[in-house]
Amino acid sequence: MPDFETARLNMVESQLRPNRVSDEQLLDAFETVPRERFVPEALRSITYVDEDLKIAPSRYMMEPMVLARLLQTAAIEPGDVVLVIGAGTGYACAIAAHLAATVVGLESDAELASQAESALAALSIDNSVIVRGSLTEGYPKQAPYNVILINGAVEEIPAGITGQLADGGRLVTVERSGAGMGKAVLVERFADAFGRRHIFDAATPTLPGFEKAPGFVF
Repeated sequence: MPDFETARLNMVESQLRPNRVSDEQLLDAFETVPRERFVPEALRSITYVDEDLKIAPSRYMMEPMVLARLLQTAAIEPGDVVLVIGAGTGYACAIAAHLAATVVGLESDAELASQAESALAALSIDNSVIVRGSLTEGYPKQAPYNVILINGAVEEIPAGITGQLADGGRLVTVERSGAGMGKAVLVERFADAFGRRHIFDAATPTLPGFEKAPGFVF
């Protein structure tokens, strides 16, 4: 029987702290949330490896270090409302729920959404809700959001999603085109203006549906 508690501590000490994750509340969330409860049974023995885990066809659970650095950059405050796009089995929602007032997890895959709901309920995480819908449209019904996490890589960020940020809101994701290395990016809203900056490199798999629209060909 794997010692998951020790594995979680090792993840924090060997994967997160050495890679510039220093926010103690965030580290505590990673040490507290049982990641193994959010992965398929067949993968539980490798739950805490430092790589993306396949949880469904074309869908992955983000590598812990990448998720941690994105959430640290997002600087979630206790009163914040957070949208997680591509909630998957709910792990990122569970981590964010330790930091925010409310977390909305948007998921398009019915089976993944069901798994996320079950896992969050089993852990009594009651400030996170899973909703179903198109990932590329975001979830305007509950907008605006203080933080939006696109839980995977995108070739481009739809304008309709950045428009769901509150004034002062932060969006974090990984931008990646093709098979090359992607770049984690922070987008911040200032009234009707948006600023952006790259944070670090990451090879996060692309979320289906977020491919760049082909340009006009003469």
